Amino acid sequence: MRAGAFLYPWDVIGDPDAPARLAALGVRQVTLAAAYHSTRALTPRHPRHRVVTARHAAVLYPPDPARWSGRALRPYTQDWVPGPDPFGEAAGMLAGAGLEVHSWVVLAHNSRLGADHPSIAVRNAYGDAYPWAPCIARPEVRDHLVTLAAEAAVRPGARGAELESCGWYGFAHLHGHDKTAGVGLDGAAEYLMSLCFCAVCARGYAELGVDWAELRALVRGALEPVWAGRASASGAGRAAEWSAIEALLGDGPADVVRTWRARAADTLQRAAVRAVREAAAEAGAGFRVLLHADGAAHRCGANAGVDPAAVLAHADGVVVPCTGGEAARADALAPFAARPRTACVAANLTVVAGMGGSPGTLAADAAHAASLGATELRLYHAGLAGDADLAAVRGALRAPNRSGRGLAHGSGGAF
Repeated sequence: MRAGAFLYPWDVIGDPDAPARLAALGVRQVTLAAAYHSTRALTPRHPRHRVVTARHAAVLYPPDPARWSGRALRPYTQDWVPGPDPFGEAAGMLAGAGLEVHSWVVLAHNSRLGADHPSIAVRNAYGDAYPWAPCIARPEVRDHLVTLAAEAAVRPGARGAELESCGWYGFAHLHGHDKTAGVGLDGAAEYLMSLCFCAVCARGYAELGVDWAELRALVRGALEPVWAGRASASGAGRAAEWSAIEALLGDGPADVVRTWRARAADTLQRAAVRAVREAAAEAGAGFRVLLHADGAAHRCGANAGVDPAAVLAHADGVVVPCTGGEAARADALAPFAARPRTACVAANLTVVAGMGGSPGTLAADAAHAASLGATELRLYHAGLAGDADLAAVRGALRAPNRSGRGLAHGSGGAF
């Protein structure tokens, strides 16, 4: 079973031992950040630093001035990783260790972009802007994201690309000094807090037969019990969340919202994949384009909601969050069970114990994911994991299984 690990360029640059150490884990692929959001990241093995602070979303390569000339929305550059092309330098080092490099591109998650251009941000039913979440229904946002996808995905040395946040972002956000846990939001409430009421979305709702002001009032009314401490019990799982949303808004308004948002997400996803494919045409056959995805179209965030059949008709596959117990994993992978034979369904398992991962059960978790239809593994995150976590990963990937081969080299389900 093909296994890949996520990595930042700053995990590699300045550490000549990093590529060999990563290859020794047993992974074949590295998904290396080319365009990423702001973060503060630990680098527990780097010889020169222990913490890297990426102050804002940025590209980790030199953007093409001609491509972005005259555009109001453009990518930001960075100064926290030395060198003119951190992605390219790290990709070359990793390839030298025999690792296949794929670009990791974060799209609709950019706090600085929304702060500098407030009109593009998602606005909730109360009029609050989410600077980290550009509204993907806006033509100027979609054009920016598609252009960014094509440039950031197809970097020299990349053999494929994985697009994160290629869809709606919403209320949930790992914000610095977050103070949003005072009132618990279940899946339905979080969805309602993620709905956009910018001018473009307002027109979209109206075109589908629902007045935006009436819809906004419905959303506010549905959220009142949450603020009063009487949160709705939507139950576990994606289907239960949507049933609760329909109950709160009514079937008609809920369907209008779902239709509008699904249309915007599908348009972006198709355009982004097409742009990457066109840019990769010179890279030759075998350049794969995957989306970080959730099989419930109403979900927002890094793993954007998709229509499973539609997304696998134009992308080469999906990367699905599978950290957690067996029930959560089954719920996450079930929408992709009817995948085309050639499609990739990569189970993304967190292997950093301090971030909720379980590296000690990696072999069992991977076997369970394979039994549910996963064809590959993604491990989050090789640069953030401590030595004990990496030792557990190495043991799981290299230990012989029932077929006599290591987990990383067996076929799907043959553990």
